[in-house]
Amino acid sequence: MMNRHAVLTFILISHLAFSQSMFRGNLARTGVYDSSGPKESGGVKWAFHTGAAIVASPAIADGVVYIPSMDGHLYAIDQETGKEKWNFKSSMPIASSPAVSGGLLYFVSSGGALDALDIASGKIKWVLPTEYERKFEAKNLHGYPSAAQTMPDAWDMFTSSPAVANGKVFFGSGDGNVYAADAQTGVLQWKFATKDVVHASPAVVGNTVYIGSWDSYLYAIDADTGRQKWAFKTGEDAAIHNQIGFQSSPTVVDGVVYVGCRDAHVYAVDAATGREKWDYPTSKSWVIGTPAVRDGVVYVGTSDSSRFMALDAKTGRLRFNFDAKAYMFSSPALAGDLAYVGDHNGRLYAINVKSGKLAWQFQTDAAKKDPFKILNADGTLNQEMLYGPAFGDFEDMYLAMFKFMSIGAIVSSPVVDKGVVYFGSMDGNLYALQ
Repeated sequence: MMNRHAVLTFILISHLAFSQSMFRGNLARTGVYDSSGPKESGGVKWAFHTGAAIVASPAIADGVVYIPSMDGHLYAIDQETGKEKWNFKSSMPIASSPAVSGGLLYFVSSGGALDALDIASGKIKWVLPTEYERKFEAKNLHGYPSAAQTMPDAWDMFTSSPAVANGKVFFGSGDGNVYAADAQTGVLQWKFATKDVVHASPAVVGNTVYIGSWDSYLYAIDADTGRQKWAFKTGEDAAIHNQIGFQSSPTVVDGVVYVGCRDAHVYAVDAATGREKWDYPTSKSWVIGTPAVRDGVVYVGTSDSSRFMALDAKTGRLRFNFDAKAYMFSSPALAGDLAYVGDHNGRLYAINVKSGKLAWQFQTDAAKKDPFKILNADGTLNQEMLYGPAFGDFEDMYLAMFKFMSIGAIVSSPVVDKGVVYFGSMDGNLYALQ
């Protein structure tokens, strides 16, 4: 029998999942949605085109879909028609998935601030500046020459997505701090310093904020005071800084924190103590997406090994592997018997969560055209065409990113509502599939 605290937590998470107003559907970041999604591909209900790639994930509240774009705009779109209601122009590209609460929309700007907008008008209400914003960077990054040059990581694609709880907004920043602001006024409540960039998104359960940093620590922070409760240390890579740091955001279920890491592990950590319960190694493949957890199973994708995995939540044992063909940075959405998740090859997969079999898939038009021929016929990546040297240094990493844009790679995490699945693509489109 569930105790009173567990019942209240379950009710809270269920309510937040229904509202679908923040990254991963709720404060625990479980990726679980009450609405069933399409069981078969019924095609595109509508597609809304922005002026640049979309890497962030949509939020839905009161019949409106909110989506940021790298064109520097945040758009409010009618959920039924796909027509624009308003847009807000930021000074820089937006890679933060928005949160909607109390009549306000919150996102972390690439200029180094938390912005709060009025959802009715799209007008700015207040701005909380941070010290600065930047990508993760290191010397000899991923083995690119020269070893003396500090390089920004092109794979650091997302900025932190806010969490709104108990009258505060929590978020991470490229300045290395985790912030708490008053949700109505934007007045700083506290900030907590880590030792590197914080682009993961916080999970908030009870009175604790859980968040990872690029310093390779997962932190538990008191939501009221900003004081550290515990810190969990993951792998290091002092040579080329490849197997290091958190881009994945934590998911908290039944007193356990589940999180992926660029050190090529999925971790399960006791939420109260920070002690490791298990870890699952992924053969040097990054785990960038945030795990989805339901009914005792953890679902998450990998990078180079191109897998979508189901792991037993108690033991970490593998239940099934789905061959995703390409890198998977998108976080899965669980709705009914299906998991919906995007892929770098420009495909959205609908995967049966019981069998691990593909139910259906959607491919962007850009991926079908494949102008730079970076896809093989089976959807795998043509490594020679993708990474063939052009500059001979870290700029080749950015050229590869441009090639992924050319095929509409899907790194946005889907949202499911009223039988429709919504997600962004690097082709600049927000898609609604029915």
